[in-house]
Amino acid sequence: MTPRETLLAEAAKRILITDGAFGTEIQNWKLDEAAYAGNLGLGHDQKGNNDILALTKPEVPETITREYLDAGSDIVSTNTFSANLISQADYGAEHLVREINLASAQIARRCADEYAAKDGRPRFVAGAIGPTNKTLSLSPDVNDPGYREIDFDYLKQVYREQIDALVEGGVDFILIETVFDTLNAKAGIKAAIEAGEALGRDLPIMMSMTLTDLSGRNLSGHTVEAFWHAVRHARPLTIGLNCSFGAEQLRPHVKTLSALCDTLIMVYPNAGLPNELGAYDEEPATTAGLVKEWADAGQVNVLGGCCGSTPEHIAAIVEAVKDLTPRAVPVPEVRTRLAGLEPFTMAA
Repeated sequence: MTPRETLLAEAAKRILITDGAFGTEIQNWKLDEAAYAGNLGLGHDQKGNNDILALTKPEVPETITREYLDAGSDIVSTNTFSANLISQADYGAEHLVREINLASAQIARRCADEYAAKDGRPRFVAGAIGPTNKTLSLSPDVNDPGYREIDFDYLKQVYREQIDALVEGGVDFILIETVFDTLNAKAGIKAAIEAGEALGRDLPIMMSMTLTDLSGRNLSGHTVEAFWHAVRHARPLTIGLNCSFGAEQLRPHVKTLSALCDTLIMVYPNAGLPNELGAYDEEPATTAGLVKEWADAGQVNVLGGCCGSTPEHIAAIVEAVKDLTPRAVPVPEVRTRLAGLEPFTMAA
């Protein structure tokens, strides 16, 4: 079976579990500049460039990946949220984009295959694609609303470089996550579709939107329903939400997506909201109890954690939902559904 078919078969049996945060887990290692920089000889300060650790300190992302697999994750993501030309330019590491993604994918693939071989349960690898620090929908210049720092074709090529390396490293899916700008996400979709066509095979896409405020919109102004209408054509394997908020704040928006989308719902919230020091202190049992409410209501297929979540959070979620029935994917009425900032559905 293809990765898409295998994941769908597993998701029909139970609620699947993805992994948790990498950034906050890496912070716990308290690495200094020398550890980040390694012997690459880069001219910029590398501290905080978590993605480059796949080259300079690979035991860090590998250890974190193994901890999530030990906790019960079915899906692990690559530590490549900022491993693109735009983001790596801040560190003078643009020329290492392919190497970073290839190495990170190989780490995750090796670990996933090792754990699958132990117990025969499939493990999957999602190649993580972050939003970059640019936006196609909004101008960075308040005096020139029409100005854009980059254009669609450029961003598509940036994503394509990353996706090609992730696929070469062995990922099963492309995870376009933390989507704050729907047009950025569509550049990622186009890059993934073209990469799949070049390979001559299906390259499944996972999509995850992040909300800017509690009204349920992302930074480019789209509601969760409008976002779904804008990306459904890509046949995403999963659709959902991550980051920005904890599970409590995401509740109404998970309910909306669950009733609407004819694909799997994957949600991985932060471990609550950050405290006054910027740290996340929601206990694993609290997070697990909150996401269990979605599972009890039959609203989710895949659960995990984002900022502040730990292997302990993932283990608690595994325990909380292990006996619960996964969400049944609905079959929506055939309608013409369009998306501006708000959704528009034509009547029959």
